[in-house]
Amino acid sequence: MTADELQTLIEDATADYALGETEVALAKLARATAAAPDSFEAWHAQAEIHFSLRRLDAALAAAEHAHRLRPADLFINTTLSRIWMERGDKARAEHFGAQAKIASWKDQLKKPAPPAPPAP
Repeated sequence: MTADELQTLIEDATADYALGETEVALAKLARATAAAPDSFEAWHAQAEIHFSLRRLDAALAAAEHAHRLRPADLFINTTLSRIWMERGDKARAEHFGAQAKIASWKDQLKKPAPPAPPAP
């Protein structure tokens, strides 16, 4: 599967999910992760869909796979925090929430500062 085909498959799955076709979306994402096991986007999308369906074990498995691929990613850390909170593990939820905040701060530091206003 080419990178473009993979991206199209993930986008199609996302559209299917938005239209309420969750099982079709999950089937496409399963194809994506089988063809490209290093696709962070496919694993993260799979985690989010499972989470929305309250399939917490499947959500956690997909999120952990995505996290192994990009441990410093803001969004996967947020997803893991939400999953652990739903599972009742506040300590783990807070850990991943803190990791998400750190990632957010790092992103903010990468952005150039706005120009100073002109002197009066």
